[in-house]
Amino acid sequence: MTRYLPWLGGLALIGLPFVYTAPYPMHILIIILIWSFAYTSWSVMGRFGLVSLGHGGFMGIGAYATALAWNYWHISPWIGAPMALLAGALLAVVVAYPCFRFRIIGHYFALVTLALSGIVLQVITATRDYTGGSLGYTPERYQSGSSFYALQFTGKTTWYLIALGVWAAGLYVWHRVDRSMLRYALEAISEDEDGAAAAGVHVTLEKLKITVLSAAMTALAGALYCQYQMFISPDTVSGIAVSLQMVFAVVVGGIYVPLGPTVGAVITILLAEVLRVSFGTRAVGWDNLVYGILLVIFIIFLPKGILGSLLALRRAS
Repeated sequence: MTRYLPWLGGLALIGLPFVYTAPYPMHILIIILIWSFAYTSWSVMGRFGLVSLGHGGFMGIGAYATALAWNYWHISPWIGAPMALLAGALLAVVVAYPCFRFRIIGHYFALVTLALSGIVLQVITATRDYTGGSLGYTPERYQSGSSFYALQFTGKTTWYLIALGVWAAGLYVWHRVDRSMLRYALEAISEDEDGAAAAGVHVTLEKLKITVLSAAMTALAGALYCQYQMFISPDTVSGIAVSLQMVFAVVVGGIYVPLGPTVGAVITILLAEVLRVSFGTRAVGWDNLVYGILLVIFIIFLPKGILGSLLALRRAS
């Protein structure tokens, strides 16, 4: 019976929007699914000790590339999103290859990616004539309101199913990586790069593979977020704050568990919504403060995260 639970859960999630149609709860669920995919994208490489603080940059690239392609050249998001995905992957190669080639690892690699996140944010802000700068950017609305070509829908049901499918695809990628030889190579690299190289592992190539995969997935999350919200700004899809939010969510949920990032997304999104509804504009920035405090607490006292710790207790009992 236990082996059928994932399938039953999947069917329940697919049928949910046809049974429960309240707009606000559905909106929160869609946001949670999109961010869960983004957090899963980060954990794909983060679980192997490749701590990136620049994934906000990849997400920003995905969001703005899709929106700009639509507004300026009327390229459908169905084409623009894959283009954004490729742009994110290319940026990852440009940044990560020199780091891995010249053995920039650990906290030095984290600092390089942190700089990347800040650079992308500054470029978006500086090119305000095209991106709207700090005021934000809005993709053009399609004339008929809902359009499959423009990936714009007035109802929540279609968007929920799209977000659910992308989230499930993210879990599938996580699972495939976990069951592949790439996992063993990266685990060996994280323990001892020189030893892994001596055993025949191409260290630079293997690390580059997982980084490009993670960056491309994060760019796709940015494109999806842009098309759903129909408004983006540098602070919401790019920059250091977004990168740190990803790290916090994954650590809190459980970095070594497939559903850990999803648990982290539920916590972060609900926390932000509670603060917004309870305190309004007075709570701007409070979520980042709470994230930082909780991140320190979890790293010290609960390093496996909520879901990881619960599974560990279950195995021990």
